Amino acid sequence: MNRRQFIRLIAAVPLVMTVTGRARSADKSLDSIRKNWKSLLARDVKVSLSTEPLRKSKAEWKHSLSDTQFYVLREEGTERPFSSPLNDEKRRGVYVCAGCALPLFTSQMKFDSGTGWPSFFTQIPGHLGTKKDFELFLPRTEYHCIRCGGHHGHVFDDGPAPTGERWCNNGVALRFIPA
Repeated sequence: MNRRQFIRLIAAVPLVMTVTGRARSADKSLDSIRKNWKSLLARDVKVSLSTEPLRKSKAEWKHSLSDTQFYVLREEGTERPFSSPLNDEKRRGVYVCAGCALPLFTSQMKFDSGTGWPSFFTQIPGHLGTKKDFELFLPRTEYHCIRCGGHHGHVFDDGPAPTGERWCNNGVALRFIPA
């Protein structure tokens, strides 16, 4: 090793330490966002914290949901882009399933994807289940509420750091509860 290589190596050490330190702090921050979601729940708010399966008949779902909610949550439909006011929601709070009130996302997890649907880079762990969807010839990952089975949207790998995920959600399938 010559002197130039040695000097470059020594000069690179702080840079490497800074980059790896940022990665570790992003991981800790992501863990914190995922673990501390309850801090964004308003006092005395009524949400379900149970992930026990909720079973209702088709008639019960039709009675408790709007036509559009029924179409999205129970028939795996999709709402028109830019049609949900939740796409522009900026307040601190929690997004719950419109079908059963199970918390799914928080305002800390939300970002503007420009797609016309509320989008999140992560979710509350254990509250969503995924499955492969082959409807458009290419496989996509669809996700559902773990409690009521309601269809919410699809997860893509084109989201922001730290996860690189975009949980693209139908706004009508969510209800926002401000902190």
